[in-house]
Amino acid sequence: MQRRCDGNRKRSKRRAIYCPIHECYLHSVSPKYSLFADRVGQLLTRGVGQQSARRLIATKTTVLLESEWLEAFWCDDCNQTRWYHIQKSDRTYKLSIAPPELWQQAVGVTNPEGNPSVSEFTRKQARKADYNAIRFS
Repeated sequence: MQRRCDGNRKRSKRRAIYCPIHECYLHSVSPKYSLFADRVGQLLTRGVGQQSARRLIATKTTVLLESEWLEAFWCDDCNQTRWYHIQKSDRTYKLSIAPPELWQQAVGVTNPEGNPSVSEFTRKQARKADYNAIRFS
């Protein structure tokens, strides 16, 4: 039998997201970054019918994938942060390492690998914290 105080609980419970390797609880270290579909093929792989997918892309150009997002998590056993592609169905979460293709579908997140069109020299210079260290010669 459920206690009365349990039924009146207003606070949200922790999301049941666990490390796929160690089965321990994962701690979120980033906001959720929503995913969007901008091609018919992306909607077809998610179970949307051919005609519906074409109609959605023709009218909206981008479609929010409501039950999918990218998020970074810290695992206590792994001692590292990893980016995961989260798929939610009812109260269960399916985790997979975020593949590079999904970074183009997310809005507002920077790819942890960096922009492939930027040179290694520019990337290193941008990471320097001390502005006085930059010398113009």
